[in-house]
Amino acid sequence: MSDLLTVKGLSVDYVTAKGGHVRAVDNVSFSIKEGQSYGLAGESGCGKSTIAFSLMRLHRPPALISDGQIIVGGNDIVHMTENQVQQLRWSEIAMVFQSAMNCLNPVVTVEKQFFEIFRYHGITNDKKVSRKKAEELLSVVGIPAERLKDYPHQYSGGMRQRAVIAMALALRPKLLILDEPTTALDTVVQRDILKCIYDLKKELKFSIFFITHDISLMMEFCDTIGIMYAGKIVEQSSSGNILHNPKHPYTYGLKNSFPSLKGEVKYMEGIPGTPLDLQAIPVGCRFQDRCFRACNDCFTKEPEISTTNDGFFYCHNPLKAG
Repeated sequence: MSDLLTVKGLSVDYVTAKGGHVRAVDNVSFSIKEGQSYGLAGESGCGKSTIAFSLMRLHRPPALISDGQIIVGGNDIVHMTENQVQQLRWSEIAMVFQSAMNCLNPVVTVEKQFFEIFRYHGITNDKKVSRKKAEELLSVVGIPAERLKDYPHQYSGGMRQRAVIAMALALRPKLLILDEPTTALDTVVQRDILKCIYDLKKELKFSIFFITHDISLMMEFCDTIGIMYAGKIVEQSSSGNILHNPKHPYTYGLKNSFPSLKGEVKYMEGIPGTPLDLQAIPVGCRFQDRCFRACNDCFTKEPEISTTNDGFFYCHNPLKAG
């Protein structure tokens, strides 16, 4: 499989009121292959959504992409004009935002919102054609055609989420970004939504970039997982290795902070301390103060990349196999 999207050395800064800057994403690189489900997990504030917004160049001041490349179809999104990026959004890369069910316009019918998508992107100006296309999309996510005339507030939370997914797929994008798409939904509806997305992926053959802090959910959904901490991807591997053979202590702590749904009852281990202040990056490893395997090098030298058979990690004292 060839790479659909390649990110090289991406850095994103937020300019502060005092004229300085905070680096929210620091020299991040990864790729997503055609048909692949790539997951990015980590604590709130680690930079996951900042990366997602970068892939569609949705940042507005005070955020800015300060370095790196985002390559799709041989073109670097970072250096595209705004008009070029507009053509790429939703047709090549689409996004289901965090709390997506609140993204719908509350005073416009769902049918009209579909029509605006098709009209804006030059698909059709014919409302009958638009309605037929919208009916087909809603049927794919399990919403009856007659609900097109309704307003978003007449939908349940799960239905609104499904409608947003249908809109994201309206132009048949090659990559679908899911930024915590099941936030604020109960667990049963969450599972239904994710099963719907998984089935659509197989049918429509798009790739997925899935963001969440719930690593247990990600392991069920993704082929490859990146673990992010304080603006950096500290480990990337197959979901199986992340589950059974993590290398980075943060990955181990994150994995063990979620309870198993079966088997014996075990005491849950938390990760001590608090997330790193990005305005006070220490010398050495960013995870040093919270790490149960910290050694002298962790406080003096930044870890270099170590490669594995299916990924990489940054750690001076990684966990051993098994």
